[in-house]
Amino acid sequence: MLRCGIGINQSPGVTVQQTVEICQDAEQKGYYSCWAADQGLDCRDIFVTLAAIAQKTSKIRLGTGITHPYTRHPAVTASGIGSLNELSNGRAFMGVSAGGIDTFIPMGLQRPKPIAATRELIQISRLLFQGERVSFKGELFQLQDAYMDSGKADIKIWLAGRGPKMLTMGGEIADGVLLDFIHKDFLADNVSVVMNGAKATGNKPQICYSTMIITNEKVLEEFRPLMFWRLLEPPRNVMEAIGLTDSDIAVMRQAFAAEGLEAVGKLIKDEWLRPFVIMGSVEECANELREIVKKHRIDEFMLPILSVETTPDLLTDVARVMALT
Repeated sequence: MLRCGIGINQSPGVTVQQTVEICQDAEQKGYYSCWAADQGLDCRDIFVTLAAIAQKTSKIRLGTGITHPYTRHPAVTASGIGSLNELSNGRAFMGVSAGGIDTFIPMGLQRPKPIAATRELIQISRLLFQGERVSFKGELFQLQDAYMDSGKADIKIWLAGRGPKMLTMGGEIADGVLLDFIHKDFLADNVSVVMNGAKATGNKPQICYSTMIITNEKVLEEFRPLMFWRLLEPPRNVMEAIGLTDSDIAVMRQAFAAEGLEAVGKLIKDEWLRPFVIMGSVEECANELREIVKKHRIDEFMLPILSVETTPDLLTDVARVMALT
């Protein structure tokens, strides 16, 4: 049976306790993992949140979904994951990428050399997870006789990305690659890039596919403004396929800055949204997901969580979808 996880965005206003309760509900419904977003000032602290979830659950896997190399040294992030793994009795994993630039703007941060920075985050974490003393000299980060005793060599590292260079690197060195809100017509191309990278090193990465499953109009309209985050930095071929222009993106950014997500939602067209999601009845969604999983050899599906209010019904509906997949 296909593994199914949830992705917690920890939207502003959602408390740590509410996130814990969502994960408890997901665990009871049989969900496999919780990917908690590290969005800087837009959400609660990632490691406080994951630690709180760990203490109130017993089975669900817990990890960053995703974190990045720019707000803390990779060694500090590795230590956090190692500590989480210790607290959760071996349930921790690590999801990484370069992060979205909009996360960094409020803190005045840049995103230099994203490929190199993400690679070094993975390399440093793997070395420290081995439990040996590490010296490392990279393009951006260094270690000198560094050591941590909380990591385990079997902690899985997942990489999330969209561009070919990032996906190739994921195939080369990550335990798994998260393909998040990929235009479905281009999903095969993305999987191929990952697997070509894997062939170069003999790696055998797993694939996690994430998108929204929409079974009713209420979920569709709640999700619509959140599609803004997926439309900020799409590949050029995707923009052309859905008819999205640089001007459209600029207008959405201006609306978000002036009035917030609700205003942006009114600008997002159906043709920009539908190619990225799975939508229909429970049975129709199950059939489509089944075909995607079979065609692309997906190992895990991850459901993004929309809001505290609709989450119980959403988890129930998607659990029904998964049961039919």
